[in-house]
Amino acid sequence: MKIGIIGTGAIGGTIARKMVAVGHQVFVTNSAEFAELEKRAYELGALPSSLEDLVKGKDVVILSVPTIAIHGMSKTLFDLMPQDTIIVDTSNYYPFRDADIEEIKNGKAESMWVAEQIGRPVIKAFNNLLAESLASGGTPKGAPGRIAMAISGDDPKAKEIISGLINQAGFDVVDAGDLESSWRHQPGTPAYCTELNVSDLKQALNDGVREVAAQIRDSAVIKLFAERTTQPSHEEIVEFNRSLFPKNPKSE
Repeated sequence: MKIGIIGTGAIGGTIARKMVAVGHQVFVTNSAEFAELEKRAYELGALPSSLEDLVKGKDVVILSVPTIAIHGMSKTLFDLMPQDTIIVDTSNYYPFRDADIEEIKNGKAESMWVAEQIGRPVIKAFNNLLAESLASGGTPKGAPGRIAMAISGDDPKAKEIISGLINQAGFDVVDAGDLESSWRHQPGTPAYCTELNVSDLKQALNDGVREVAAQIRDSAVIKLFAERTTQPSHEEIVEFNRSLFPKNPKSE
């Protein structure tokens, strides 16, 4: 499968490395000068590409950039893409980083907004695990306690294909519903970055409260970092996220 990835940071880079490892042909691009892009692509085992070339002739294109960066993309960029190309949105909105996007702040599901900006439907996936979870938490299919990842979207066939990639990356999949339902695995919900198995993730997705998710998202970030003089470890972040939701099966 030909996979293009826009963004080579912690999430995009990890996805690229994992997809290369299972035999896919992966093309990457980022905002750096081409020489730096070539160096990063070499590190990942991927092929460097311009943004315009990356969207052409791919089976899957993965958007792995901050939400605010969607604003800077050409409105005609995705016109170059075949209609059957699947677009995956991995982004998570944080106002302190992405500035005020009023539609999202007023309750629009983040990936619904992304789809509107680029003029193409998207699948929401690879967003509800920390980068370290994605990099080192994958296990073979059937392994006890295998971590699960949520996926949302309006196209069942596209979700099936992306679910296959998630499985190859080392994670089980829980279908959270249509794209509008992707709010259930956005920041501020029990499903977000809490490293749950299939049954626990299903419960977490069901337990999310849309009306308070943004408030939890914003206050939690402040709480986590305000009183610290050192960066919290991966394990501390996961445990903190779980503790925000008393009903979370892993919060004890």
